[in-house]
Formats: sequence, structure tokens, C-alpha cells
Amino acid sequence: MHSKAHDVGPPTLLEALRTGTAQLHVALEQRLPFFSERLDAHWYGRLLQAYYGFYRPIEASLYDNALIPEGFDSAMRLKTPTLVDDLHALGLDNLAIDALPRCAELPVCDTAAACLGALYVLEGATLGGQVLRREMAQRLGLDADNGGAFLNVYGAETGRRWKDFLDYLGRLPLDADAKQRAVDAARSTFSCFEQWLDSQEVLL
Repeated sequence: MHSKAHDVGPPTLLEALRTGTAQLHVALEQRLPFFSERLDAHWYGRLLQAYYGFYRPIEASLYDNALIPEGFDSAMRLKTPTLVDDLHALGLDNLAIDALPRCAELPVCDTAAACLGALYVLEGATLGGQVLRREMAQRLGLDADNGGAFLNVYGAETGRRWKDFLDYLGRLPLDADAKQRAVDAARSTFSCFEQWLDSQEVLL
């Protein structure tokens, strides 16, 4: 009879990322105000401005350093342009958007593995956005045309693109040290994001 003990090996990159970030993920979700009865259109606008202040510099940092392993279509997965569209819909012009504060304390993505850890957090957020999109549509009347596009940034492609990203992670041959660098970067991304949102006074 085949022994199950022989099936136990080192965790996959995805397993390591999920386990390593689970507590930070839950902690941040509990502080996001999307389901708060006090959330109004003004608070939502400030929240999107804070998201822009994090996403613009971290996406620039990730996609400009040429360290992301081959197979990741960054052009298809850029989220900053959609945030800009939402901010326009909420009444900000380009000058106002360019003047928004931007996060300077970003996760260090100086290796391919670290880039993967940060991307795991950014891509994973698109799944949660599906739930938030429905809540904001019901509560604030927001949709893709009036300030809610970022919450549904991939639209009908959300599930498939997440699966494609997981397949991409699964194809990359990372040793134990590289996996740990990916987990450390993912944890740092969660921490930096929460600290940034906190500094902008948009969290519960």
C-alpha cells in the first residue's frame, strides 16, 4: 500500500505564500472600511486616493526593475490606470492626481523571488475586490463608470487570470531560500500597505 508519508514534501510556493501571509491578510481585511456603516462617498474617495498612493509606486518599482520572471504579462495586469480612471470619475483632474501623496516605504523587491511575493499580494487582492464591488454597488451606487472600476479591475476575467497567475507560480523552480524571500516580500507588502493606509487615516 502506498504510504501517505512519502507524499509529504516541502511546501509549494503558493502554499508557503498562503501560510506565511494568512494572519497579515486577515488583520488588514478587518481594518478596511468597505463594510463599515460609516463608510460614505467621501471616505470611499479618500480610500481610493490612498490606494493610488500605494499602487502607483509599487507597480512602477516592480515593473521597471526587469526582475519578474518570464511569463508574467505586466501590461495586462497593471492596475494604476484603472485607479486613475476612477479618480477622474470621482472628480479629480490630472493635476490633483499627480499631487496626491505616494508611499515611500515600499517592500524591497530586489530579487525575482521577492517580486513574486509582492505580485502575489497585488494579484490576490483582485479576488477580494469582487466582494467589495458588489457591496459598493449596493451601498454607494458605484459601478465601472462612476468610480468603482478598480474593485472589478479584471471584470469577467478575474477568475481565469487568478488561475493563470497560480499556474505561473507553480511553474517557477524556486529553492527553499527563494521561497522564503518570496514570503518575506509578501509579508512586507501587506505590512507596508497597511501602514500606508493607516498613515492616510482611511482604516478603521
